[in-house]
Amino acid sequence: MRMMSLEKEAEMETKTAEQRSLEYRNAMARLGAAVNIVTTDGVAGRAGFAATAVCSVSDNPPTLLVCLNRNASAYKVVKSNGVICVNTLASKHEARGTLFGGKTRADERSAAGRWGVLETGAPVLEDALVSFDCRIREAHDGGTHDILICDVVDMKINEGE
Repeated sequence: MRMMSLEKEAEMETKTAEQRSLEYRNAMARLGAAVNIVTTDGVAGRAGFAATAVCSVSDNPPTLLVCLNRNASAYKVVKSNGVICVNTLASKHEARGTLFGGKTRADERSAAGRWGVLETGAPVLEDALVSFDCRIREAHDGGTHDILICDVVDMKINEGE
């Protein structure tokens, strides 16, 4: 294991928290991950956002971890509804992922694609590689994000890349 040089360590200590945060975000942008459209629907309305911070926690019971930015337009809707669907995108969905990752209005996002539902009522992208229909079990403080622990209650798996 390689140790950090004293010069590098001193440089890191002199950076502001904002500089370290920006450097970290830029570094994380280079980390490869699947792009997902996370959707919700319920009493608080319909919303969705793009996410790469999604991973499996357990297969028994099936559980996913999803990170949700507290400044996201979908934040309050997701938290109020308590249900999400994680729709994993294929390369052909690049434009759709960009649409959900920007400042596009919710109704325009919903118009992009064919949607169905499974058990929770959260929108399921019909041609996603896989869709995980979830109930949010708990949320944890993760700084700028909430870390959602989600019980997978149903799935739709499509053939494809």
